[in-house]
Amino acid sequence: MTTSRRTPRRTFASSPFRPEPERVVEQYAPGDMVSHDIHGMGTVVAVDAHAATVNFGAQTLRVNSPFAKMEKL
Repeated sequence: MTTSRRTPRRTFASSPFRPEPERVVEQYAPGDMVSHDIHGMGTVVAVDAHAATVNFGAQTLRVNSPFAKMEKL
């Protein structure tokens, strides 16, 4: 027997199990300065629906959304 849940699970205020907060995906624009955990500092060159192209000086990489290791400076 399988059941499908169409609504999110209800949590009570006294419950020790908190729902995961919704992740906010940061928006970037060409020219933004960014810091990446692995590649260091860079400049956003182009942005499309699913990734941002960033110039890190030695190399230009396409970083996929949701940009977990990158933040805007």
